[in-house]
Amino acid sequence: MQTPEQNARETIDLLLSAAGWVLQDPADFNRRAGTGVAVREFQLTSGPCDYLLFVEGKAAGIIEAKKSGVTLGGVAEQSDRYMGGLPEPVARWDDLLIYDYESTGDETFFRNLQDPKPRSRKVFAFHRPETLLAWLKRPKTLRAALADMPALIETGLRDCQIEAIHGLETSLSEDRPRSLIQLATGAGKTFTACTFSYRLIKHAGARRILFLVDRNNLGDQTLKEFQNFQPPGTANRFTDTYIVQHLHSKWIDPDAKVVITTIQRLYAMLRGDELDEEAEESSAFEAWPGDEGEASPIEYNPNIPIEMFDFIVTDECHRSIYGLWRQVLEYFDASIIGLTATPSKHTLGFFNQNLVAEYPYERSVADGVNVGYEVYRIKTRVSEDGGTVEAGDAGFQVPVRDKRTRAVRYLDLDADLDYTKKDLDRSVVAPNQIRTVLETYKNRVFTELFPDRTGKWLPKTLIFAKDDNQAEEIVHAVREIFSEGNDFAKKITYQTSEDPKSLINAFRIDALPRIAVTVDMIATGTDIKPVEVLIFMRDVKSEGYYEQMKGRGVRSVPDSDLQAVTPDAQTKTRFILIDAVGVSETKKNASQPLERKKSMSFDTLIDQIAQGRRDEDALSSLAGRLAALDRRLSDEDRQRIVEATGGKSLRVLANKLLDAIDPDKQQAVIEDAHGPAPTREQEGAAIEGLVEQACAPFEAAPVRNLLKDIKQKTDIVIDEFTTDELISADFDMKHAEERVTLFKTFIEENKDELTALQIIYNQSYARQRLTYAAIKELAQRLSDHPHYLTTADVWQAYKRLDAAKVKGAPMDQQLTEIVSLVRYALGQDTVLEPFGARVEQRFNLWLGREKNAGRDYSAEQLTWLRLIAKFIAANAEIGPRDFMEVPSLADKGGILKARELFGTDLDGVLDDLQGALVA
Repeated sequence: MQTPEQNARETIDLLLSAAGWVLQDPADFNRRAGTGVAVREFQLTSGPCDYLLFVEGKAAGIIEAKKSGVTLGGVAEQSDRYMGGLPEPVARWDDLLIYDYESTGDETFFRNLQDPKPRSRKVFAFHRPETLLAWLKRPKTLRAALADMPALIETGLRDCQIEAIHGLETSLSEDRPRSLIQLATGAGKTFTACTFSYRLIKHAGARRILFLVDRNNLGDQTLKEFQNFQPPGTANRFTDTYIVQHLHSKWIDPDAKVVITTIQRLYAMLRGDELDEEAEESSAFEAWPGDEGEASPIEYNPNIPIEMFDFIVTDECHRSIYGLWRQVLEYFDASIIGLTATPSKHTLGFFNQNLVAEYPYERSVADGVNVGYEVYRIKTRVSEDGGTVEAGDAGFQVPVRDKRTRAVRYLDLDADLDYTKKDLDRSVVAPNQIRTVLETYKNRVFTELFPDRTGKWLPKTLIFAKDDNQAEEIVHAVREIFSEGNDFAKKITYQTSEDPKSLINAFRIDALPRIAVTVDMIATGTDIKPVEVLIFMRDVKSEGYYEQMKGRGVRSVPDSDLQAVTPDAQTKTRFILIDAVGVSETKKNASQPLERKKSMSFDTLIDQIAQGRRDEDALSSLAGRLAALDRRLSDEDRQRIVEATGGKSLRVLANKLLDAIDPDKQQAVIEDAHGPAPTREQEGAAIEGLVEQACAPFEAAPVRNLLKDIKQKTDIVIDEFTTDELISADFDMKHAEERVTLFKTFIEENKDELTALQIIYNQSYARQRLTYAAIKELAQRLSDHPHYLTTADVWQAYKRLDAAKVKGAPMDQQLTEIVSLVRYALGQDTVLEPFGARVEQRFNLWLGREKNAGRDYSAEQLTWLRLIAKFIAANAEIGPRDFMEVPSLADKGGILKARELFGTDLDGVLDDLQGALVA
């Protein structure tokens, strides 16, 4: 019987042979028998070593063998006595041996003494001799290169991406084997990965990077990202310089620098198994292969050596750290880089809590990268309580569908069939339950969810189904309930008859389909930014998967792109999560909606902050509402806020609130102020200071009132409770009277404060003239609290009260129309008419006076004068700069042509004309 030591050496021999080493005893010594020769019991000056490794004929390293079960933690120190013990005549790469292995056959550790800080690391097997030879010929090791990376070119990168790359490279330079990057969905994880992959290849000399994706279609998306990526400072795209391979077979291109594949395929390749194509087309977030029994172990595969990849990037890395999949990651001698939007405690544990960058969903909402969401819960009797299929009494047969073939047959039930909500769409399908949910959505979408829409374009909607059978039921029900054709709603699963990629692209960029029904093909990773509604018709157990599914709705989208597919939309400020199964009620510890106090009005919430409320829910909710408001602001309102707060934008204010309740930010402030060992009182004081600093801007009443005013202008309260019936049909004169009274009150209250009112109210006021800035100030104050009046609203009120005295309608977005309103209200004008009409009348009178004074104008001069008058009608004034910037004037030659036509009289003409037209 062999001893444990002999068993260990036998296993080591097999591993060495599999890796391409030639094994020899001292009696058969031939150091050039192959690229790599492992000589057993080679005599050194300090005694025989278990194995001496020769690479290309020169001694390069040793293997210290131990019996199975021996812990190898301290063996490296024992090996040190051999590293400098080579006899004088032995050919060598260096005076000290470079590579040090300790192994029991079941467990192996490796150390490269050329690394900056040599550290033993666990490896699955032995490296091939060709790999050690390549390393020997490098000017410096990979880890040495990682410690000497050039500065990052930050052009085109978001702050969160810069932080992620810096954090990763710092971690790698410290030889941390696992690094986790948290970037919220939409923050550009793949672009970040392209950037650091390029740097690792270009500057650190990485031979090959593995990019693991959750599903095959996400591999296509990743490949496209690499194909479109142009590294900063280069003239070529990434794929013009380096080969990127998306694996669809067992063959890995030896020249590929980036290899993209699913973990399913790589596992099959390592085991030498064939892979069913469908195995790559579904996510395994909720169906771990190891759940059905002990996972089949991976053994060393000579065709895929452990050093095949220097780095492994695992995108949405939740599933890859468990059971069977974890073996794949630990097979390779590679640094593992995890990318995730929602790290669970298991994920953090696998990555040794080495979170190198953190950019959570809440922060991305505050920054405008993503949008917030609201949950709209739909409950039906069947979805909550289940139901009963009654047997026998009526003599009806019950339809039964074969899940595989979808063939229907009819059976008699021997007894009533009671089913619970958990049975729905598993063992029982209740079409009326599906219809009830969809009918509720149809009836509420334009009354409660999107009341500002025309009703013509259903917001892009993604429905999650339990399986392909339920998806089939849902898509037919959608078409029926919405009275639409096949193009309106599409099933996008791996079992659809149409090309899934084409369907996804159409859903993303075309008007149709409006609704997509999926199981998990679009559940993770796939970007469809215009989606505004997610409907969950299935429950989800995994918190990571649930967060990923929610991520399909969070993406912000440019207004133009949104309106290209949903023409009556304005801005995507949030998405609606419709929960028809209680998925949002299951306890989950990932991201929650920023708006945790939805039932509380914005005004009440911000007032409570000013009064001293400081709980986390209140601060988080206010941050979410400020972020949502920021996406709806005009540039003018945004500037007003910056001026009122002393230079802070809404985004900055929202981030300050989030920082105040962020444990990591709190800890950093505590340590900066009190060092690593603060007292409990010091911690509390530091956190309180951070919170108070974040809330300080809202202590100022002008800031609060401004935010309330701006918020009020964009929101309209909807009364859902009052019933109605037709009594009469007529215009509401009382409403018009209230508007006119409010307008007159505004004028009276501000006549001594606003410059425009001072000038109009008292024509002799310092001989001043109306300016565009003064009129703009007047219009802005009119639209603020407490009046909230617009020119069009007041104009319409006057028309309702006395239509005979109102002629025409004000021009949209022309501020000077308010001048006509003020003059009419003050009785200076007896008829209310557009400012442009009054200017035209005055212009004709001015021309008459000019003619009577003996000043005639040529046809070309008259054309210019009419253009000038038209500009004054819209802006109340004109200056030399306007001649160069206004297309109607600049295209005719601008100020030079005007001076040529009017000569030295130009300034006098302009001054006289402005006085006559706007006085």
